Amino acid sequence: MLRDNVCRFVQRIASAVYRTALLTAILFGLPSSLEAQETRAEEIAGKQKEKAAKAAPYEPSGVEKFLTRLEETYTSPPNGFFPNIGSVYPGGGFAAGVGYRHFYAREAVWEVKTLYSIKNYKLFEVGTRSPWNGSGRWFVDLRGGYRDATQVGYYGIGPDTSSGDRANFRVQQAYGIGTVSVRPSWWTRLEGEVSYEDFKNEGGAGRAPSIETRYNAITAPSLFVDTKYLHTQGTAAIDWRTSPGYTRRGGFYGVTLHDYADRDKISSFRRVDGELIQHLPMLRESWVLSVRARVQSTLDDTDSVPYYLLPYLGSGNTLRGYPTGRFRDRHSLLTSAEFRWIASRLALDMAFFFDAGTVASRREDLDFNDLKTDWGIGARFHGPAATVLRLEGAKGSEGWRLVISAGPAF
Repeated sequence: MLRDNVCRFVQRIASAVYRTALLTAILFGLPSSLEAQETRAEEIAGKQKEKAAKAAPYEPSGVEKFLTRLEETYTSPPNGFFPNIGSVYPGGGFAAGVGYRHFYAREAVWEVKTLYSIKNYKLFEVGTRSPWNGSGRWFVDLRGGYRDATQVGYYGIGPDTSSGDRANFRVQQAYGIGTVSVRPSWWTRLEGEVSYEDFKNEGGAGRAPSIETRYNAITAPSLFVDTKYLHTQGTAAIDWRTSPGYTRRGGFYGVTLHDYADRDKISSFRRVDGELIQHLPMLRESWVLSVRARVQSTLDDTDSVPYYLLPYLGSGNTLRGYPTGRFRDRHSLLTSAEFRWIASRLALDMAFFFDAGTVASRREDLDFNDLKTDWGIGARFHGPAATVLRLEGAKGSEGWRLVISAGPAF
C-alpha cells in the first residue's frame, strides 16, 4: 500500500514539473515567435514599398509621343490652323501646307486645305464631312478644289515601253465631289460618289521632254483635249480592318464600278476595279503577313480613254520600284506581299515587300506571264489608326527608288 502511494505521489510531481516546464517554454518562446513573425511581415512590407516606389506607369518613348501628337493634330477636334502633309497628285513628291478646320456641330467639321510639293504641284481644297473622323455607321463628305500637276511622267502605252521614252505632261483638275458611305454591319460597307471633274492637259515641265515632242493623239489619246466628266462610282465591300490608315489584322474585299460620262460624249468610258487585301497576324501580332491583289479593267474596248486616266502601275502604292505611271494601258493587274515586323505597337513597323504586276490592252491578256516585279524594305511610323510617314527603298529592273509617303502601302 505504501509503495502504491509513493508511486502515485512521484507521478503527480513529474506531471507538475512537465506542465511547469511546458508553460515556461510557451511563455518565453511566444514573444520570440511573435517577434519573428513581425520582423518577417515588416521585411515583406518594406520590399513591397520599395517595389512600389520603383514601379511607375508605362511611359511612351519620345518617338511614340511625337507620332501620337502628330496623329492627333490631324484627327482630333481642336478648331484652328494645323499643318497639312499629303500628296497633290501621284508622283508629285513630298507635299506640305496648312489647313484650317472649324467644328460647327458635335460630329461635323469644315476644312480648308492647301498643299505644295517639291515639284511645284499645287492643291487647294475646301470641304465638310460628318462624322468628322469618318467613324460611325454613316459618313457624308462634300469637297471641292483645284489641283495642278506640272511634270507628270508618260512612257507610252503597254507593258514593253522603255524608261528612255519618258515625256512630261501637265494636268490641271477642278472638281466637286459628294460621297455617302454606310455600314449595314460592322464588316460591310456600301459607298456612292458623284463628282464633276474638269481636266486640262498640256505640255509638261521638268527635265524630260514635253509630251507633244514625242507623242501624238494616237500614242497619247486625248492629247491636249480638255474633258469634263460627270463621274459616278459605287463600291460594295467586306471590310473588317481596324482602320484603313493602319491595321495589323482584318481584310478588305471590294468591287468599285466607275462611270465617266463625258459632256461632249467623245471620251466616255466605264471601268471596274476589284481589290483584295488580307492581314494575317502571327505570334500575338509581333509579325504580320499582308497580301494584296487588284485588277482594273476598262469594260468596253471601243471606249476612248484619255491617256492620263488609263489604269497604270508604278508608284509608291503599286509597283514601288518604278516611277509613277511607268506602265499604262486599258487593263492592269497588281499583286503585293509584305512581311511586317512590329517593332513598336504604337510607333514603328518594319517590312520586307514584293510587288508584281502587268498591264494589257485586252482583258484576256492579263495573266501571270512576264510580270514586272520589285522588292524592298521599309519603315512605317504610325499611330493606333493612321500611318503618319512611310519610308521605303524598292528595287525594280530599272534600279532603286526611294518612296516617301504619308499613308499606308495598302
